[in-house]
Amino acid sequence: MAWRVRAASAGDSGAIARIYNHYVRTTTVTFEESAVSSEDMSGRVEESAAAGLPFLIAESGDEVLGFAFASKWKGRCAYRFSVEVSVYVDPARGRQGIGSALYEVLFAELESKGMHAAIGGIALPNEASIALHEKFGLRKVAHFEEVGFKFGRWVDVGYWQRVF
Repeated sequence: MAWRVRAASAGDSGAIARIYNHYVRTTTVTFEESAVSSEDMSGRVEESAAAGLPFLIAESGDEVLGFAFASKWKGRCAYRFSVEVSVYVDPARGRQGIGSALYEVLFAELESKGMHAAIGGIALPNEASIALHEKFGLRKVAHFEEVGFKFGRWVDVGYWQRVF
């Protein structure tokens, strides 16, 4: 299957929300507990753009296969060269290289924009996400025990970081 990676637009927000809401409803990879509307997701796409940060989708024809984005790590000015990165792939399209293709473009754009550090938070355990982040040069720098509570259980979160 051939796909391409491009900047997300407001028109993609419904498909992005559909993919993301699968993870909201069925996993602990995100700590959101309520589905996100297309309008909410459109706001998130616009927020990344307003911050000068990439929000990307992978698509094949008119089908959105996954998305990746960077967001501000923290609000204080001194953090302006550090971002948090995330990637989500349509669950029917896993293990096809889509996440890698998205991260390849995302990291290249972040580096070209002068970002210094990329940080990925991973709800644990999640071997697939760890492998993807480490493939792109992120290394584990922190482990917080039982900081999230979802589906009636406590969830640990690890942080992986890459310095460009």
